[in-house]
Amino acid sequence: MKIEIISSKENALFKELRLLQATGSKGQKARIASGQALLEGIHLVQTWVGDPALRALLTSEAGFKNPEICQAVYSHLELCPDTRVYQLDSALWELLSELVNAPQLAGLLRLPKSCINPPQSIATLAGDVLILDRIQDAGNVGSILRTAAAAGFTQVIAVSGCAHLWSSKVLRAGMGAHYLLDLYEGWSTQQVLSAITAPLMAATADGSKDIFSLTKELIHPVAWVMGSEGQGVSEEFLMQAIGVSIPIDPRVESLNVSTAAAICLFETVRARRG
Repeated sequence: MKIEIISSKENALFKELRLLQATGSKGQKARIASGQALLEGIHLVQTWVGDPALRALLTSEAGFKNPEICQAVYSHLELCPDTRVYQLDSALWELLSELVNAPQLAGLLRLPKSCINPPQSIATLAGDVLILDRIQDAGNVGSILRTAAAAGFTQVIAVSGCAHLWSSKVLRAGMGAHYLLDLYEGWSTQQVLSAITAPLMAATADGSKDIFSLTKELIHPVAWVMGSEGQGVSEEFLMQAIGVSIPIDPRVESLNVSTAAAICLFETVRARRG
């Protein structure tokens, strides 16, 4: 195993890693331009072990003394021998890492093409779909992706204006769910409406349907729409969708969007089991 040493913060790769971690549009532009995302933490790296998309591994001297990290590195190299391995100085690792007292392991992941360039022509997406309509909080987006994977909703579209699906915070909140999902990013509302074949169900406080009254509607493929934290589902989607409400105590104004998504997706699972 050849180990490449990075000891200066002026190193070109180190500068790129810092850009990939940046928040907001700066980080999103860097990830899309390079076609890469940074996986930080042993759990995320282990999720992609053996996948050629995991093109580089990064750790430190302390990391190489950790048996779990060594196992992940050697297991991946056995299956993907062209993977590059880097050792960062401890001072650089402290500058790079957003995790405190965590095993020092990260990876560079090649992004799927569906998340690098917005589509020019839209293929039909049959079956269940989850649509994220301008959800801006990265923690919410990651939590929803994790829920979608758990509920078996593998097709997820992020409308333009959502938090970037491959940002560090979304990846951490997703806990490896990205690996199980077909993710589409940067779509316009009209592109979504042109692509999906399932009926739209929009989670909204004033929906005409109570989710717990739905039976036949959930047995067949559905396209659930979850709206932004402040504005909810856009009018363009609401005009085409069945509005679905979740009954809550009237003294509570609303539910967090990730909680609403969990209720809607797992009620769909429950209806199909019945």
